[in-house]
Amino acid sequence: MPRPFPDVAPGVFFLTLGCPKNEVDSEVMKGAVRSSAFRVAEDADDADIVVVNTCSFIQEATEESIAAVLEVIATWLPKRQGRRVIVAGCMPSRYGEDLSVALPEIDAFVPVADEGTILDVLERLTGVPARASVDGCALRPDPTRKAEGPAAYVQISDGCHRSCSYCTIPSIRGPYRSRPLPEILAEVRSLVDQGVREITLVGQDISSYGIDLVDGPVALADVVRALARTEGLAWLRLMYVQPDGVTDELLQVMATEPTVCHYLDIPLQHASAGVLHRMQRRGSAAEFLRLIGKIRSVLPDVVLRTSLIAGFPGESRSDVAELERFLLAARLDYAGVFTYSPEEGTAAATSADIPSKATRVRRANRVRELADHVGCEQAAQRVGCELEVLIEGIDEDGTVVGRWRGQAPDVDGVVLVDKGASGDIVRARVVDALGYDLQAEVL
Repeated sequence: MPRPFPDVAPGVFFLTLGCPKNEVDSEVMKGAVRSSAFRVAEDADDADIVVVNTCSFIQEATEESIAAVLEVIATWLPKRQGRRVIVAGCMPSRYGEDLSVALPEIDAFVPVADEGTILDVLERLTGVPARASVDGCALRPDPTRKAEGPAAYVQISDGCHRSCSYCTIPSIRGPYRSRPLPEILAEVRSLVDQGVREITLVGQDISSYGIDLVDGPVALADVVRALARTEGLAWLRLMYVQPDGVTDELLQVMATEPTVCHYLDIPLQHASAGVLHRMQRRGSAAEFLRLIGKIRSVLPDVVLRTSLIAGFPGESRSDVAELERFLLAARLDYAGVFTYSPEEGTAAATSADIPSKATRVRRANRVRELADHVGCEQAAQRVGCELEVLIEGIDEDGTVVGRWRGQAPDVDGVVLVDKGASGDIVRARVVDALGYDLQAEVL
């Protein structure tokens, strides 16, 4: 039975784990809460309900999510009678009803596909009518996102149509679904009107945009062209573009639309053709080098990020050596290197030739060290350059922190400057490189 709540609107606190897609999902749920009889709590201690939006892409992420949930149960839940805990996102999508047995203290599980019902769930748990009236006016759910800084992620698709042998995404988020372009345009317009200067487009695979649309042809290049012309938008960035999605048309749009950052995140995953084949992916070191050469011929100042997996089933020492040679030749600016994780329900997890965990970790560390060495050399080449810097705020030491067009939020380092206010875009000269971070003086 729902427990009694005070006369003030019950507060809902969101604890978000994992990738930018989860951040977007949480912000949309917050928008719904703000338009209801509930309120978004900025601090867990001020909340009556905590929503833990979980990640479960790999075992390590699942363990982190479980640890966060157990921490909420142990330290937050007992402090006041009537509190509720909701677990949302990838973990309920992946494990379903098994979670209710493992975590009986949880009041509701909301998988990714059901996150749009968050108000119904809150109403059911608390007995508070989510769509109650205020001053005689009925509240209606409005999932409009509230800008939380000068930069924001916008999800243009969800799910995946690929069948990579290591990946749990299709089972968690379902088949590929493109968001309608008018809906994307409206969200970007709303965020820019609230003061957002930079939009980063995300999805499991944004390069496949439009493959499921019947009213096409609409492709990623069309989306980028339309969004780039949003009045007031300063920067537009692309993340998670698969190699086969880097088309000539997309590169031309990037080259001709000044709003678009010359930045691409292309998840290659490996460079050995044999390993890629076992991953149920296409490509080879030679093919990827040709692709990178084509990109740089159109966008000479492009910044490139990738993700790589080391220790995959069947991977040999020569495969690792080929990957290392590729990294030296490709001169990528950023590379996220992950230790292969055998995930339940994936084809690769049943392989008989999975390297030992020690071998997988050792190989990943070795590849990561090389990738960082190359990346830091690339960053050092920025010393003396003049860059546009978007100011994001001031850190705990009082240093003004921003990013330039070649740094994506959260993953690529920052630019430390001597002055500026949040949301400003300033011109600065780089005077030093501190690993991936840059130090610059505003001109």
